[in-house]
Amino acid sequence: MTIQRRQILATGAGAALLTPRRGRAQAQAPIRLGVLGDFSGPYRHLSGPTNVACVRQAVQDSGLLDRGIAVEVVQADHLQRADTGAAITREWFDRGGVDVILEVNNSSIALAVNGIVREKDKVHLNTGAASTELTGPGCSPNTIHWTYDTYMAARSSGVATVRSGADSFYFITADMAFGHQMERDLTRFIEEGNGRVAGRVRYPFPGTSDFSAFLLQAQASRAKVIAFLNAGADLINCVKQANEFGITRRGQKLLGIISFVNDIHSLGLQTAQGFLLTECFYWDLNDRTRAFTRRVLPRTPDNYPNQCQGGAYSAALHYLKAVGEMGPARAKASGREVVELMKRMPTDDDVFGPGRIRPDGRKLHPVHLFEVKRPSESTGPWDLMKLVQTTPAEEGFRPLAEGGCPLAS
Repeated sequence: MTIQRRQILATGAGAALLTPRRGRAQAQAPIRLGVLGDFSGPYRHLSGPTNVACVRQAVQDSGLLDRGIAVEVVQADHLQRADTGAAITREWFDRGGVDVILEVNNSSIALAVNGIVREKDKVHLNTGAASTELTGPGCSPNTIHWTYDTYMAARSSGVATVRSGADSFYFITADMAFGHQMERDLTRFIEEGNGRVAGRVRYPFPGTSDFSAFLLQAQASRAKVIAFLNAGADLINCVKQANEFGITRRGQKLLGIISFVNDIHSLGLQTAQGFLLTECFYWDLNDRTRAFTRRVLPRTPDNYPNQCQGGAYSAALHYLKAVGEMGPARAKASGREVVELMKRMPTDDDVFGPGRIRPDGRKLHPVHLFEVKRPSESTGPWDLMKLVQTTPAEEGFRPLAEGGCPLAS
C-alpha cells in the first residue's frame, strides 16, 4: 500500500518542535517522538489529540528543553489498518527522523510496527495496544509494553465477576487481534474460577455500528453476563443498545472488559452506574494523579486523560530521562541501547507512581479496580469512579515465566 507523505503530514498537522529554552544545540538533530494513534475513528477519544497532549506534557516535564536539547512530537492516524500503520512507521524512520513510536492502540498494527522497529533499531513504547504477544513470543529488545494488556484486564474483570456469583458469560467480540487475545485470556480466568462461557460472536471491526443482532443472540443465551470485548465507540454503542432492549432489566449484567473513564463520561452515570472496570490510572486517585491532570488539562480541557493517554506521558517521560542520561546523539544511534537503559532505571511518575520494567519489556505498576458511581455520589462531570481494590504491581500482570519471551531466559 502506498501512503502519500501528504497524508502523514495532514494527520500530523499538530506536529511541532518544542524549542529548547537555552537555544538549540548546534548541528544536532532533534529527538523525535511519533504518536501513531486513532485520530478519526472509533477510538479517537481514547487516543488521538489527548494522547499527543500528554506526550507534549512529558517533554515539558522532562527538563531536556532547559538543557538545550530539542525534542519534536509528530502524530499520524493509522486509520485502524495494519498496512497503513506499517507504511507510516517506515516513512517516519526512513525519511522523517523519528526515534520512538508511541501509542499504537490496535494490536494488529502494534505487532506489525514491532517488527519494523526492531529491524530499524528504533524504540516502540506501546501504550495503547493490549496484546500480550508483545511480551510473549513476539517480544523485542526494542519494545516496551507500557500500560495494560489483555491478561491484566481479563484477570481483574473476570475473577471479580465470577466471585460475585455471575458465572456464565457470553462474549461480543471485535474481530481483531485484540479481541481474539482477550477471548483467550478471559476464558482462562472464567474457567479457573469454575465459570463457563455460554457462547460468543465476533463482529466485523471497524465498521459495525448496529449490534442488535449480536445482543439478541447474547440475550437468548441466558448467560448471566454479557461481556463486551471491544472498546471506545463500539463499547458505548453496545451498552446504549443493550439498554434500549432492556437487557439489564431482565437480569443480565453488562461487563466492559476494556473500559475507560472517557467511556463512562460519554455514557453518563445514569446508564453506567455499577459498572466494574480496570484502569491503571484515574485522574482523581491521589495527589500525584491530580497534579498531573491539572498540568495537562489546559492542553485537552474537554477530555480527561485515561490510562493509555496517561501511559503515553509516563512512557515518554521515562524515555526522555534515558535520553538525558546517555545523550541525544547516542540515543538516536541505537534504540536497543536506550531500551536497555530504560529497563535498568526504576520508573516513577505522577501517573503510575513507582514501578519497573521487566526483561521481557513488560512495564509493571499497580492495577486498580473501580466501580462507576451512582449519580447521587458524583460531585462533577468527571467525578465518575470510586476505588474498589488495588492489585500490587508484581501481581497484576502475567508472570514472567509464562510468557515465552526469549529475552526472559
